[in-house]
Amino acid sequence: MITALIDPTFDSWLKKARELLQGGVYPEQIDWVDATREASLLQEGPIRPKHDAPAVKVPSDFVQLAETVCAHRDERRFAVLYRLLHRLTLGGERHLLKHPSDPDTRQCQIWAKAVGRDIHKMHAFVRFRLIGTDEPTGREQFVAWFEPEHRIVKLACPFFQKRFANMDWSILTPDECAIWDGETLAYLPGVSRLEAPPADAHDDLWRTYYRSVFNPARLKVQAMQSEMPVKYWKNLPEAQIIPSLIAGSDQRVQRMLSSPERPLKPAPDNAYLHSLKTRRANPSVSETHSPTH
Repeated sequence: MITALIDPTFDSWLKKARELLQGGVYPEQIDWVDATREASLLQEGPIRPKHDAPAVKVPSDFVQLAETVCAHRDERRFAVLYRLLHRLTLGGERHLLKHPSDPDTRQCQIWAKAVGRDIHKMHAFVRFRLIGTDEPTGREQFVAWFEPEHRIVKLACPFFQKRFANMDWSILTPDECAIWDGETLAYLPGVSRLEAPPADAHDDLWRTYYRSVFNPARLKVQAMQSEMPVKYWKNLPEAQIIPSLIAGSDQRVQRMLSSPERPLKPAPDNAYLHSLKTRRANPSVSETHSPTH
């Protein structure tokens, strides 16, 4: 049995997987171990590459899938990915990813979908707080705290790099932190919740905005909690007012129903609009004046 010590990242896993493939190592011969947890207790077994073996080409579609799957927290992911890779390459099953009924393919797709959903939630629920202004550059500096379900920081943060390119920001998570200074997107080790900034004036803006767009007539609590799971509420400034908005939704709907209808505004006296109405009411007029070809 070979002990494969890796960091729980895609780059670390792929490098080790290529080395194992080049050595012709079968999946059942490998014990994948998170080096950040047990490196001090275990030693990695030797891998002897086959010098006469040709270089193994990893399919590009598998690389894309593996990058996403490696962000999942399931401890089985590295072993399943390597088994899938071994079957695709040395096993000769080149079209394996096109068979969703295969257990390994299906499991990796399930993990990839879960990671994709988590990335979507991070894009939706990160809330930046202003902490100051950099005096030399004059750029405002923002910090956000987020607790993703999976290790998705490197997959999710290029979105923020494009969307908030004109401000300096940091996103802090327990696993990893992303820092953007207007030129470089860097990653640092994770931090604790205590490092997150306290509430600021922008929290009131979020609550005001959320209150203004909240429609009690279309309230569906279960659907809302599906899109905005309760586990994210503790880090959302607008979540503080959700219980009160839900509690008062029935009364707001009754007030909306009992309110008299507003009178329609008269149509503007515009010559061009009047001509359009005339043509629509009498199409023969436009046909009579249309040029002949």
